[in-house]
Amino acid sequence: METLQDIKQTVVFEAPIQKVWETVSTSTGIESWFMPNDFEPKVGHDFHIQSPFGPSPCKVLEIDEPNKISFSWDTDGWIVSFLLKDLGEKTEFTLIHSGWKSPDVVLPKANEKSSVIRERMNHGWVGIISGLQKVVEE
Repeated sequence: METLQDIKQTVVFEAPIQKVWETVSTSTGIESWFMPNDFEPKVGHDFHIQSPFGPSPCKVLEIDEPNKISFSWDTDGWIVSFLLKDLGEKTEFTLIHSGWKSPDVVLPKANEKSSVIRERMNHGWVGIISGLQKVVEE
């Protein structure tokens, strides 16, 4: 069965890795550019992101400070990873949103095909990462 390709976006921020790490690995930091949450940087921690559609259950899967953080998002098998690479006074930030189903599978919460949601999310992440960039480059 064909599955949709991961969403992958990479941006170089004019900010040191530690500042970017603190902004993507703390509840307050994540809220400043993404959504309200009760995140804690502990592998296995269950938390919720307060999306416009209500709370989305998540779980911290991996932490490799200050290089990588991964968490499951919602109940559709999605995994979101933030990868950071130290470039001195800059940081390369890569987002990977994986776990997409085949294009025609209808996602129950959204009641739309996976391909439609993936396209919407791909565009949505551009704006979200732009918000992160503004926060870390302040």
